[in-house]
Amino acid sequence: MSDRTFDWMGQEISFREGESFAAALDAAGTRTFGSDPAGNPTRYFCGIGACQSCLIRVDGVIREACITPARTGAQVGPVGKIDG
Repeated sequence: MSDRTFDWMGQEISFREGESFAAALDAAGTRTFGSDPAGNPTRYFCGIGACQSCLIRVDGVIREACITPARTGAQVGPVGKIDG
């Protein structure tokens, strides 16, 4: 296991240096990130921060997962509820 990990809702997610939260979550098999405050599903989509479809909460702050570098020890979760 890599010493570079963050917590996604109780699951330890490994990442490579320079990798975004979205890329690390995708590599770990996480395809959706819950719902936004309006109830719309969030997921990794454009990869450049333009669509804001990948909003997540990192240490309590809402961020775009695709352009936010993963960092060791971060507590990461959905902005809203997890569907299904």
